[in-house]
Amino acid sequence: MPTPPAARREPKTIEQLGRTRHDDFAWMKDDNWQEVMRDPTLLRADIREQLERENAYTAAMMAPTAALQERIYQEMRGRMKEDDSSVPAPDGPWEYYRRYTAGAQHPLYARRPRGTDGPEQILINADEQARGKSFYKIVATAHSPDHTLFAYAVDEQGSEIYTVYVKDLESGETLSDPIRDCTGDFVWTPDSSRLFWVWRDDNGRPAKVFRRYARGGEDALVYHERDDGFFLSTDVTESRAYILISAGNGSQSEHYVIPAQTPDAAPTLFHAREEDLLYTPTHWQGRWHVLTNADGAVDFKLMVCETGATARANWRDFIPHQQGRYIISVGATRGFLVRAERINALPRIVVRHASGDEHIIALDEEAYNLELIGGHEFETAQQRFIYESPTTPIQWFDYDMDARTRVLRKTQEIPSGHDPSSYEARRFFATAPDGAKVPVTVLMQRGQKLDGSAPLFLYGYGSYGISMDADFSVRRFSLVDRGWIYAIAHVRGGAEMGFGWFLDGRRFAKRNSFTDFIACAEELIAQGYGRAGNIVCEGRSAGGLLMGAIANMRPDLWAGIIGGVPFVDVLNTMSDTSLPLTPPEWPEWGNPLESAEAYDYIASYCPYTNVAAHPYPAMLATGGLTDPRVTYWEPMKWAAKLRDFTTSGRPVLLKMNMDAGHAGSAGRFDYLKELAHDYAFAIKAAGSEEAAGGF
Repeated sequence: MPTPPAARREPKTIEQLGRTRHDDFAWMKDDNWQEVMRDPTLLRADIREQLERENAYTAAMMAPTAALQERIYQEMRGRMKEDDSSVPAPDGPWEYYRRYTAGAQHPLYARRPRGTDGPEQILINADEQARGKSFYKIVATAHSPDHTLFAYAVDEQGSEIYTVYVKDLESGETLSDPIRDCTGDFVWTPDSSRLFWVWRDDNGRPAKVFRRYARGGEDALVYHERDDGFFLSTDVTESRAYILISAGNGSQSEHYVIPAQTPDAAPTLFHAREEDLLYTPTHWQGRWHVLTNADGAVDFKLMVCETGATARANWRDFIPHQQGRYIISVGATRGFLVRAERINALPRIVVRHASGDEHIIALDEEAYNLELIGGHEFETAQQRFIYESPTTPIQWFDYDMDARTRVLRKTQEIPSGHDPSSYEARRFFATAPDGAKVPVTVLMQRGQKLDGSAPLFLYGYGSYGISMDADFSVRRFSLVDRGWIYAIAHVRGGAEMGFGWFLDGRRFAKRNSFTDFIACAEELIAQGYGRAGNIVCEGRSAGGLLMGAIANMRPDLWAGIIGGVPFVDVLNTMSDTSLPLTPPEWPEWGNPLESAEAYDYIASYCPYTNVAAHPYPAMLATGGLTDPRVTYWEPMKWAAKLRDFTTSGRPVLLKMNMDAGHAGSAGRFDYLKELAHDYAFAIKAAGSEEAAGGF
């Protein structure tokens, strides 16, 4: 049996708000971490050595699953159409799309004359650009409205420090003087003359909006956000009449507008930020339509105001608040306003004609996902959306909002074959300790015996109001086809049941996320979908916080836990103002630097703080060295502390990607290998003979 790497202890005492905490592994945070994000070779030698020992130990412990990992990887790859292409998005004389060639890790971006099969013009070949680089990822692209230029944002470390390049599509040359230190957020002005872009400061936070001419030149400061706790972005309204600058966090927002005809004009405040007021303006039919939670509209309503009178006092109800109908977003074309809504954990699309007539696009399945896809054009009656369910591959539809007819443009192809009728998706509710009804989505083979004998994989997230949709994923079938049952717990902190569902799982209600997840596991056990001690659960990022908390609270329920880039050191991270996300996320978690109540509440559940002598299940923590969201030392410290305290004798593994950040490997095949490793860990944790037995 391989020997786990011991991590040295360097006791550190932290005094804060009259409270004292101790941290034996604070040394794992490199004081030079900001430079490491830009150049990973600068990582302190002793930290690198410890990470390499951790990776070697994990590799040795997982060695018996090497053949299994390869089988899972080949299964996943076999379900992937390697020469796939997106449905072209029309814009004027062109239609734009992204496609892969067989064997390529990265896509190429292309266009062709509208309504024809060619000739194709390659805008950028990301696979060629990535050649010889350990990490390369294009995160955003946009062609200029006049179709002469193509801009794209690139991350070459995984650290989310982006460079925006502009390519001349007539000459094929990339312009000199790219935009550096960018958040990856940029937008063309409707006249194609300028780019607006967002600058990130040394702490990785969006802080300023700049404007530059399309072909380069001096950057002019447009807006400076002075509050470290606000995110910043820029956009153009669908009407192409205004440029938008948006600032906000999870509890308040503020917007500025610039008439597109005068892009050099100073931004005008739409409405000043207010505590607990969220709003998003959409320009349609010559007026502003404002999606907001004003006046206690927990699930949001739509209000309207005139272009010259945008302060809150001038907003009037347009579509009133309806409890239980969560309006997620609003989009517009010339004659239609389109809303994405969620009712009772299921999505729907509502189309409103300029005349006031409305109709609904919805489906009749027990669990499914429906998602709006934005387009380039305003002068259109076409709306694209996708439909999928846990058993049904993704379908892309173009919907004629005038005729109320839809055309299927594409169905996700599964080269190795997929028969939806061989599987079954179910939706039911678990009862939380406080009586809340928590949705659970289940995917399994049709005819699966519900006698508790099947291994159960349970996924959860539960933060930031992000919903875990009942979507389709080819990856899950590598478990389901092995007789596993795959379940998603839609816990509070997400927004599956409305915006109030989010509010009931954040800040001083955060523990609801954890008790919801445990309640879902217990309901699954009661209905025969699994049994205690034979469940493997997974959560990523803030979902890793969920994993850390439920590991401390109910270690007896799990055979294994996967914490992907897990946010587990909440108390220390929310007390460190140098980290990119700390001030902006105080509305989500609370501020333990200023509030004793927030300190004590976070300390009551923080996974790292509450590691104790428990019989922990097999644990796998993963991380990325250049991750700016959940920094590498969080999973590193968590693994070291868990290993010191666990009483079960089951392994604690840490797998650190030394060449990537928060999202893992950039290449699509490399990413599948990471997933195959995680699934092999789950299968081994459950004691399968295919994985050479359990740990």
